[in-house]
Amino acid sequence: MGVFVIAAYRPKMGKERLLRDVLKDHLPILRKERLVTDRPPYLMRAADGTFVEVFEWKSAAAIEAAHGNSSVQSMWARFEEACTYEPLLNLKETKDMFAHFEAVDL
Repeated sequence: MGVFVIAAYRPKMGKERLLRDVLKDHLPILRKERLVTDRPPYLMRAADGTFVEVFEWKSAAAIEAAHGNSSVQSMWARFEEACTYEPLLNLKETKDMFAHFEAVDL
């Protein structure tokens, strides 16, 4: 059974373009490694510029396998250069009953 993840990425100063590039590569790399499903991801932006991504891992085992995969590790290093990971509760939108975000097309 798949596992949905909601991840929030706050761009580091001057790194939004790099973050957008990493986000473009993110799911294709995970798909190539057979770690995520073919369901389309959703990418949004919060009012403060944080990107919010929803995607589906194939399983909890796939998430675990990603931690030992060199392609995924390289991609995660690029994320670390471009952004900080943000808990959803830090986004002001999540305080509303129905959180609204701007749709993002890469």
